[in-house]
Amino acid sequence: MSRVVKVFRTLRNHWKKSTFAVCVLSYGGHWLYGKHCDNVLRREACIEARAFGHQLIGPQEHLKKAIVILNPAACNGKANSLFEKNAAPILHLAGVEVKIVKTDYEGQAKKLMELMDQTDMLIIAGGDGTLQEVITGLLRRVDEETFSKIPIGFIPLGSSNSLSQSLHLVSDNKVQHITSATLSILKGETVPLDVLQIKSEKEQPVFALFGLRWGAFRDVASSISKYWYLGPLKTRAAHWFSSLKQWPQSHQASLSYLAPVPRPPDLPTEIPPRPNLLYRIYCRLKNYWNPPIEEPLKEPEPERWESKDISTLELTVSTHNKNPVKRVSTDIIVALHGNVCIINSIEFFITEGHYDLLLFFSCPQEGAGFYDIDNEEYEAMSVEVRLLPRKLRFFCSAEPFEILKG
Repeated sequence: MSRVVKVFRTLRNHWKKSTFAVCVLSYGGHWLYGKHCDNVLRREACIEARAFGHQLIGPQEHLKKAIVILNPAACNGKANSLFEKNAAPILHLAGVEVKIVKTDYEGQAKKLMELMDQTDMLIIAGGDGTLQEVITGLLRRVDEETFSKIPIGFIPLGSSNSLSQSLHLVSDNKVQHITSATLSILKGETVPLDVLQIKSEKEQPVFALFGLRWGAFRDVASSISKYWYLGPLKTRAAHWFSSLKQWPQSHQASLSYLAPVPRPPDLPTEIPPRPNLLYRIYCRLKNYWNPPIEEPLKEPEPERWESKDISTLELTVSTHNKNPVKRVSTDIIVALHGNVCIINSIEFFITEGHYDLLLFFSCPQEGAGFYDIDNEEYEAMSVEVRLLPRKLRFFCSAEPFEILKG
């Protein structure tokens, strides 16, 4: 008992050292517990992936091939380590023949896609920038109609992973997020996503999954990091200083757009079974004796362009890929902030059925600033925005879509 009293007396007499030791031990214990949980998640994911690797394949079948476009510079240079620890073992245990291609500089992924060979699946390991480069390079190919049918997997390794929130369950645990995204590739569940083609007169087209953003709020968002020294007040400070530099913060532009046209119907996900031989013979004889009457072709209606000058705080052209299951009335949204009259005049973009749209956006003023196209910065200029419905298919986790459908 005297030894216990002596220990407590020593701790009380050296309370500063005792407090420091308790803090260090608590932090160390929490860190070790987090590492243990991460290892448990990795082990469970590998066990699930091994079940795919144990599946038998026929003598005429070949192993699934996957090309991985990895950006080692993503997540402040940690992407390569994150991929090797959390994603690569899962792919190898599942029996996938993996070919890893690492990018060395910004924009290289676009060039690599021009040289890509045919594969069973394409995996993008990086952030929003890597994703947009790969999508743009893929759809710029001459044979993009063939290569756009390749299912695409996205492993979130970047600082910003906007698409991952649409495809997988959101998790604060980085390891769980990566392993869940990798397992969804093995399970094979896919969802079609729309693509925006953004084309200027000078440059090649850029392709986006979420949209284009231009205006005052975009400019402020890009300058928030400059006020890092203000801590939690940096966002308010960025808005305040931006208002002092320019007021009113209005942006003038000109919009020209075609009347909306109905989208083609969704293609069936499963191929219907082929009817039996007798039924096929009956249908052929019926068509031979009573051929169907062909309707005369209708002449295409002339294009009717509508133009409108706008003055607004911000212009956003976006798809519904952030929630690809619970899509509402339209598949492209043109939103203007700060001018209610203009919003009402283009209300059909938001309220009427499903459409494919073609939009011309012109910036008449000099020094119009910059666009954000899927969180990547581009110089603002006159562009043509076209919606490509259901252009690409991405692997996704089945759980969030079952919840939404239920």
